[in-house]
Amino acid sequence: MSNATAHATSFRDNFRNVVKNSQTLASAQPEVMKAFAGLHVAGSATGALDHKTKELMCLAISVVVRCDDCIAYHIHDALEAGATREEMADALGVAILMGGGPSMIYAAHAIEAVDEFLERAG
Repeated sequence: MSNATAHATSFRDNFRNVVKNSQTLASAQPEVMKAFAGLHVAGSATGALDHKTKELMCLAISVVVRCDDCIAYHIHDALEAGATREEMADALGVAILMGGGPSMIYAAHAIEAVDEFLERAG
């Protein structure tokens, strides 16, 4: 079975669902989600590392923790930050190094998601 048939929805759908469900959760837990949004902004802000580098790190961590929704979210944000397919593939190599076999499987999900986002962007 190919990765394309292994996923019930597309990674773009995953991204849209994360956004939609986060808004629903924000209605139920406004203070928690406000605090989390603040953490997201602060953690993503340019400091010693630029935003693109941080998004590449988020992508690699998403693979290591095996979160397809996180993969979709951070590929979207990495592309918005100017990351290339090659840079994302390099970050996936680091994820495989740090996470072993399971990370290799999720890195394969991630490269599929990169291609899906790039295909629909073009």
